[in-house]
Amino acid sequence: MSKKSIQARQQKRVILSEKYKKKRKELKKDNNYEKLDKIPKNASPVRLKNRCKITGRSRGYIRKFGISRIIFREWALQGKIPGIKKASW
Repeated sequence: MSKKSIQARQQKRVILSEKYKKKRKELKKDNNYEKLDKIPKNASPVRLKNRCKITGRSRGYIRKFGISRIIFREWALQGKIPGIKKASW
């Protein structure tokens, strides 16, 4: 599980990114890079990282479910994810 501070920092970036989304788009369209440079760096969507909703883990993230591979495996074996079962052939 990642630190709470890392998860909080990520959440702050998500909020900033949403706040400046429209303004960034307009400035890029107008090629006004001087004003774009004045916007906070953490407002850039490139700085966002996919993280597990439960643990905050950044590696092994499964986009379709929004969780890490470890939590996915646990939940799949417990039957908490509908339609997912362990493969056997």
